[in-house]
Amino acid sequence: MFFSFRKWLRSFKFAWQGIRFALTQQNFVLMLIIATGTIGLGLYLGLSYYEWLILILIIGLILSLETFNTIWEKTLDFLEPNHSLPVKNIKDLAAGAVVIACFSALIIGSIIFLPKIWQLFNLKFIF
Repeated sequence: MFFSFRKWLRSFKFAWQGIRFALTQQNFVLMLIIATGTIGLGLYLGLSYYEWLILILIIGLILSLETFNTIWEKTLDFLEPNHSLPVKNIKDLAAGAVVIACFSALIIGSIIFLPKIWQLFNLKFIF
């Protein structure tokens, strides 16, 4: 059989276990709190369809990158608990990828949200 619903359900169960584990990680929870606040602000300010698409894409990207960062950290901690320089560099690179995505999200979020916030206060904005 090409598609097994039972195997699909089992895979989905494993994926949810991974998400539950991610929810035990401080940085993932912090990103989730920020994402929730951002979604709330978007609801309040009435984002357009395309602004929502961009926002959800960025949130998914950051949460996914944070998850991959945790994967790298846990895998390397398991394989080499003493943290050689190459292991440190790999972990730093993975964390750096998350920071780059967060800075990009901050810039894009500013482009989306600041004009709407300025409008609430009847201020002019350059965008």
